[in-house]
Amino acid sequence: MNRAKIRQHVAFSVLGAVTLLIVAPILLVILYIVINGAGAISWEFLTAAPRQGMKAGGIFPAIVGTVLLVIGTMLFSLPLGVLAAVYLVEYASDDLLTRMVKLSVVNLSGIPSIVYGLFGFTVFVLLLHLGTSILAGSLTLAIMSLPVIITASKEALESVPFTYREISFSLGASRWQTVRYCVLPYAIPGILTGTVLSLSRAAGETAPILFTVAAFYLPRLPHSVFDQVMALPYHLYVISTQVPNIPIEISFATALVLVGLVFLMNLVSIILRAHFRKKRLW
Repeated sequence: MNRAKIRQHVAFSVLGAVTLLIVAPILLVILYIVINGAGAISWEFLTAAPRQGMKAGGIFPAIVGTVLLVIGTMLFSLPLGVLAAVYLVEYASDDLLTRMVKLSVVNLSGIPSIVYGLFGFTVFVLLLHLGTSILAGSLTLAIMSLPVIITASKEALESVPFTYREISFSLGASRWQTVRYCVLPYAIPGILTGTVLSLSRAAGETAPILFTVAAFYLPRLPHSVFDQVMALPYHLYVISTQVPNIPIEISFATALVLVGLVFLMNLVSIILRAHFRKKRLW
């Protein structure tokens, strides 16, 4: 075996070991949650409302509340994020202002979620008088999700070969027609990836919804977007820290449901991404 093959073998071994070190703790955490929480999951746990001070019953209102917040976040953040990315990539000139906007978007993704929660509480709950509601919580989570969606969408648009645009322009298509039919269809896989990553983070956040929508104990379903809801991350925090003598299995079962919800979102994204990638021509 020559030196090049030896170096290649060593490099592959090191990369494999590093990958294992990264993946193994995650798998162990998931396995620990499954072992401790699977026994408490039942049909009643998934479909009933909590009772007896959340020591019995189920988490159905929290599941519904989390799904509603994720849907609301997607409705507000996805169109704005994609349109902002399209403008920055396809329409904005490469000047100082555009570069500052791009840098600001990247920096916004690193702001702690508690700051977004305080912003949402000040603007949506107090200033706009939306109250602690699904609407206020969705808008807060949407603002938190926008930087990730914009960044991922921008990179997906930039990955489309420029020759696609040149050919479209040479055939007399307008800029919007080029973006609509020659760029966006091939950028959808990357856009989906960024969207699911941001929505997965939003589904598991506690701080932003703590001030804007989450209810401590509300064993009923909401009737409008101006109602409060229970949400899985905040419910998990409550039963783990604020409810005495609660069986630990209930906490782990709630965590397992939350992980399963995020996993389901990622699975749907993978299926859609694979479907759109089949249409790529490069």
